Amino acid sequence: MEAIDFWKMSGSGNDFILIDNRSGRIAEEDMSRLVLRACRRRESVGADGVIFLTPSDRYDFGWRFLNADGGEVEMCGNGARCVSRFAYLNGIAGPEMTFETLAGPIKARVRGRSVKVRLPDPRDLELDLPLEGRPRWQSIDRIHTGVPHAVIQVEDLAAHPVVEEGRFIRYHEAFGPEGTNADFMRVDGQNSLHIRTYERGVEDETLACGTGAVAAALVASARNRAVSPVRVTTKSGENLMIHFTKTGEIFKEVWLEGNTAVIYTGRLHEEAL
Repeated sequence: MEAIDFWKMSGSGNDFILIDNRSGRIAEEDMSRLVLRACRRRESVGADGVIFLTPSDRYDFGWRFLNADGGEVEMCGNGARCVSRFAYLNGIAGPEMTFETLAGPIKARVRGRSVKVRLPDPRDLELDLPLEGRPRWQSIDRIHTGVPHAVIQVEDLAAHPVVEEGRFIRYHEAFGPEGTNADFMRVDGQNSLHIRTYERGVEDETLACGTGAVAAALVASARNRAVSPVRVTTKSGENLMIHFTKTGEIFKEVWLEGNTAVIYTGRLHEEAL
């Protein structure tokens, strides 16, 4: 196998491998295995997921996003911000662009390291799920922000067993066969909250989750505990800004904004796979 050029990027702590595959060099049937091998930490590059840029007839480009477990998902908020800056820095798109995903077209604006993306309109908001909880939970709600999320309010976020309880929620029958991401949040004020996330597909806590930050902000707003814009502080310590409009229980114009970082560029050799 010839070496594959790639970039390693981080979006507020979420790290990704980005590969320009618009030529179709990597076949669809080979993507999952490549992701499983390349995302191994210490043994290969290591990442939360891999983003493949693909051609698009309607937009600047398309993408295929696969989590570290090799499974494809519709949306990743921080991945969307990273791929937007990657496309801009590589001359694939201008500073304002639209790209194609399984969740629909995503608009993005690149301003230096900061990238702002408009996510699909959220759906399936449900507060106070009838799920047998733990004494430490104040509430558990659900919302779909491109991918499914359960949002749990807790008091002592720093000491909360996120991995243990996140895994329990992720596989709970209440969320069907596809499962869910689990976000644990503490609301600090009308425009501020902290979050920790157990990510489906990574099967562990991650340093940040863009769609999870959006889910937490919207649930807090639905509970009349937050107003736009909401600053969400992630496990990495970086902040994400969530902008949205709200009419009754309907959310529209949802934007995720935050910094990205180019970690390094390299060539992926067969020995890493």
